[in-house]
Amino acid sequence: MLCKSTHSTTKAPLTTVGSTCCLDSPAVTRAVVVEDLRRVFGDTVAVDGASWAAETGQITCVLGPNGAGKTTTIECLEGLQRPDSGSCRVLGTDPWQASAEHRARVGVMLQDGGLPQSVPATRLLAHLGRLHRTHRAAELVDRLDITPFARTPVRRLSGGQRQRVALAAALLGDPEVAFLDEPTAGLDPHARLDVWDLLRERRDEGVALVVTTHGFEEAERLADRVVILAGGRVVADGTPDEIADGARLEDAYFALTGGLRDR
Repeated sequence: MLCKSTHSTTKAPLTTVGSTCCLDSPAVTRAVVVEDLRRVFGDTVAVDGASWAAETGQITCVLGPNGAGKTTTIECLEGLQRPDSGSCRVLGTDPWQASAEHRARVGVMLQDGGLPQSVPATRLLAHLGRLHRTHRAAELVDRLDITPFARTPVRRLSGGQRQRVALAAALLGDPEVAFLDEPTAGLDPHARLDVWDLLRERRDEGVALVVTTHGFEEAERLADRVVILAGGRVVADGTPDEIADGARLEDAYFALTGGLRDR
């Protein structure tokens, strides 16, 4: 199932190729819904009528060049920004107006980590575990190999180490939906594979995972669906194979976004 839209200055509706567009899926499975989302900053249109959905029990990877509207869209879904028009729904609720109880059902991994800087990693996770009334902190510390730097304050961690702690914090409360901004950035190949395995397990438990990434291999190997943004609009929405259409996802991406691949 592949949805494409024309990337131009004139807004065009999302069209379908070969099947029904993702927004027509049964509502019960749609954990995240973005409909005709528009967000403007002065003269800059960051998101221009984007529509897509993420399903329960699936990993949706969001790809796009810098300035495509990925971060703005995700921040609207996290309740950090308010759309100028259109709508966002997470578990049926407008995230801008979500209650504390609703927010507890959603995990968020921000691009800058958003972690307290002076607290040691395991103390932070233990505290979050108590808040969420879960005993999974020790499991995530082990799965993400946090033990070697467990007592190190967050401010002294490397970029990859912070990523692991931030991912553990996002998944700790057993969220129904998790927004993960480049969760494998800065990780070595072995750690990246461990993270992929963990995310697949959460998917199989029924979590809706929305992952922003610049990695084509990550999207090909991890995603059930891929949403590609360019110029603030959705230019493709489907499985990796559907979007690639017999080619490599990387080649399809650059064809859709108008970019030139280094050779």
